[in-house]
Amino acid sequence: MTIKAQIKDYIGSLPESKSSELQELHQFILKTMPSCKLWFLDGRDSTGKIVSNPNIGYGEYHIQYANGTTKPFYQIGLSANRSGISVYVMGIPDKTYLVKTFGKKIGKASVTGYCIKFKTLKDIKLEVLEAAIRYGVSVTN
Repeated sequence: MTIKAQIKDYIGSLPESKSSELQELHQFILKTMPSCKLWFLDGRDSTGKIVSNPNIGYGEYHIQYANGTTKPFYQIGLSANRSGISVYVMGIPDKTYLVKTFGKKIGKASVTGYCIKFKTLKDIKLEVLEAAIRYGVSVTN
């Protein structure tokens, strides 16, 4: 199954309200990052055990480990969770940047070092989310 098909199946498996919002955000991120690599992580570890919510990933950067090795990973992630939706802005070196820069501007959302979590799209300002995404991509390119 292709990554696009996995993403379509994942979004389609969600309850209607969450499915339509995740689809809208998926299209929004694709518009913001039109030629990005797509990822899909099903939330299972190597033994098949569920360890996280499934994630759609966009773009690519390389995580640098202390031992000098690198691993490719997505720059932006999108996932549904029990209480709403999470957008992950990966690879930002300053873990206070998202909170300081976008935390008060984005609307009704919880903003941490790399995650913007909200209940529904109507709770946030999409132009602020777009700015956070563009910043994350710029520092990991």
